[in-house]
Amino acid sequence: MTSSLSENLAAPSGSFSIGGDLPVVRLGYGTMQLTGDGVWGPPKDHAEAIAVLRRAVELGITFFDTADAYGPGVAEELLAEALHPYRDGVVIATKAGLTRQGPGLWTPVGVPAYLRQQAELSLRRLNLETIDLFQLHRIDPAVPLEDQIGELRDLRDEGKIRHIGLSEVTVEELKAAQEIAAIATVQNRFSLGTRDADDLLAYSEANGIGFIPWRPVADLNGDAGPLADIAHAHDATVTQIALAWLLQLSPVMLPIPGTSRVAHLESNTAAAGIDLSDDEVKTLSRLGG
Repeated sequence: MTSSLSENLAAPSGSFSIGGDLPVVRLGYGTMQLTGDGVWGPPKDHAEAIAVLRRAVELGITFFDTADAYGPGVAEELLAEALHPYRDGVVIATKAGLTRQGPGLWTPVGVPAYLRQQAELSLRRLNLETIDLFQLHRIDPAVPLEDQIGELRDLRDEGKIRHIGLSEVTVEELKAAQEIAAIATVQNRFSLGTRDADDLLAYSEANGIGFIPWRPVADLNGDAGPLADIAHAHDATVTQIALAWLLQLSPVMLPIPGTSRVAHLESNTAAAGIDLSDDEVKTLSRLGG
């Protein structure tokens, strides 16, 4: 349970190549929890936030997911402060297209000029020449999809981004976007307790598209029942079992659990070394079915 991700690349966490040419360790790290309240403002403990990011790299994590809306801009700046110059193999994914006006108030903005502006700002904050994975945080229903994905395609062709991803989409929306540009990843809410995107996961797996589940350990009820029993059998926490289940559910799954504490990060990372049996995976899968 104390081994690093890099020591467990062969089993069961493994690796995945985003877009077919960008390999990452499948258990990544999401930066949303580094900001003041999980989305807004500076970190409550700046030194701990920097320590978390640096410890993640030490443990073997190579995939970091962030967004311009986290802070806003704070999480991207923390990544650069902690990790630049980036170690070989570290992959940075960010997002644009979702703005926040206040608590619980989010508005998608897919105007091409805005998406380009945000990409340029992310490049500056992250201290990058090319963003490895640039994701449309939400599709803006007021802007033609061709304009939104087309702008990301143009940014890719200019070398400012390497791969394009989408967040919170349906299979039909993904297929429509694929008619405009190659889509390397999707990011939807998914966990043991939230399975609304099962069809999207199946499509992604069939087409080699990375699936990034956000809130990957939400909605767990592990005080009793099969989840608790399996956790006990592996001398693990229910959170670790939930992450291990995600990793073994599909080879395209890229969980990004977030935390603002080093100890919690180390606990999450240990999930990569848990090998669930086929029967255990099936039992856990039925919990959300």
